[in-house]
Amino acid sequence: MHCPLQSVRGAGAKSRKGFSLAGICAIIPAYNEEERIASVVAGASKFVDAVVVVDDGSTDRTASAAEAAGATVVRHARNLGKGRALETGLGHAAGHGFAAAITLDADGQHDPDEIPRFTEKFAAAGADVIVGTRMHDRAGMPWIRILTNFVTSVVVSLIAGRRITDSQSGYRLLKCATAARLPVSGARFDAEPELLVKAARRGLRIEEVPVSTIYRGEKSKINPLRDTCRFVLLALRLIFVDRK
Repeated sequence: MHCPLQSVRGAGAKSRKGFSLAGICAIIPAYNEEERIASVVAGASKFVDAVVVVDDGSTDRTASAAEAAGATVVRHARNLGKGRALETGLGHAAGHGFAAAITLDADGQHDPDEIPRFTEKFAAAGADVIVGTRMHDRAGMPWIRILTNFVTSVVVSLIAGRRITDSQSGYRLLKCATAARLPVSGARFDAEPELLVKAARRGLRIEEVPVSTIYRGEKSKINPLRDTCRFVLLALRLIFVDRK
């Protein structure tokens, strides 16, 4: 899917000598996250060969803060949603020859120090998709998130034909060669469960690793009514229309 004109800034992190899994990058979709983006970039840079921040039309200093922290910044001219930001990031990673990409959020809800859990699993299992699941430890998760994650994960599991415990988790490792070819149409938060369904239907190998639940009381960018409606429409489309 074509995105509006983008700009690319920064040279990105240099490859780390001795890294056993050359070709791993981090992709961080970001929208108005100037306060936290630098720390997320710095944390991720310790474990990957490069960090790519997709600035999804931010109106603050997100892009400059990310670039100053060492990231390559790919910028959308306007806000397109998380799904399109992930698409842009994966396309950038695949186009630059990376074998796999770690996707994590810009707001600090994903601990970059847990990246080795994904890379070690990738080295051992060679999975196409590795999902960071928060369902093993829900102590810090608001009850509404627990409920919605449970319901959506059950629905996604039924549609996908395999058990997925945390379909809403944006903390993932994706093999670039396969992920870039998945026909995901969701533009916003519906893109993440859609990608899992499409991957399962194509027989791709999906694994999970446990990750921490981190909430600091920040306001979620998920709109309960709007994004619930998007998920319902996605589920109906995947069941009755788009079965591939």
